[in-house]
Amino acid sequence: MGAVDISPGSLLVVFLLLTVPLFLSYAYSLKIARSLFYSVSRMCVQLVLIGFFLKFLFLRNNAFFNLLWLVIMVLVAVYSALSNFSMRASKVLLPAFISFFLATFSVVLFVNVFVIKIVYVFDARYLIILGGMLLGNSLRGNIIGISHFYQTIRKDRKRFLYVLSLGASLKEATLPYLRQSLSLALKPTLAAMATMGIVALPGMMTGVILGGASPQVAIKYQIMIMIAIVTSTMLSVFLTIVMTRRSCFTKYGILKSDIFI
Repeated sequence: MGAVDISPGSLLVVFLLLTVPLFLSYAYSLKIARSLFYSVSRMCVQLVLIGFFLKFLFLRNNAFFNLLWLVIMVLVAVYSALSNFSMRASKVLLPAFISFFLATFSVVLFVNVFVIKIVYVFDARYLIILGGMLLGNSLRGNIIGISHFYQTIRKDRKRFLYVLSLGASLKEATLPYLRQSLSLALKPTLAAMATMGIVALPGMMTGVILGGASPQVAIKYQIMIMIAIVTSTMLSVFLTIVMTRRSCFTKYGILKSDIFI
């Protein structure tokens, strides 16, 4: 048995819950009503549109369209991440896009071929859904890791230049910052993994259970997706930093000031 359907009337009832944050906003002058209405409205419109589009993708299930949509998802994710870096998108967009796509696609492909073992590895139900989960969950780690790497080098400019003056290569000089950034990028995911099942029931697990699967099947899917998220996050952060170094540093190893907004 699948998940119980929610009628349009019943779905409208859930909006009554918004009276709680709206009341608190009014009572304590939080002034979040406008942003709350904007976010909820945008979410609803986007989800309704993506619902129709996913239905189209699932019916066609064409490898070209599925990969094209994954490319668009990665592009939007990269642009969203770069907007949080205070960096010029034109300077790092292409290498960041390649890094995100390689990390996401390679992990999803591995899962489809060796874990789920589906015959059609470009099946929209797995390629798009798993790709979206990886991008959505690794995005926070990417923002933390990549922004920490460049912002720390920017703040630590004198020490960084001193290391270069001692004869260190760019790879050697940036290695400590790379280590810190990778560690920081993984912290949110590792913290979530450590409390999973005790403090909270994660999204994929609850979704699979509501879809009619047994808790045992849901647990296996959740373990799979969390390991995939850790791998995708670390790989995308690492590749983005490595691939953007060429465009963000001069040939002498100095961080370019024009990469920042």
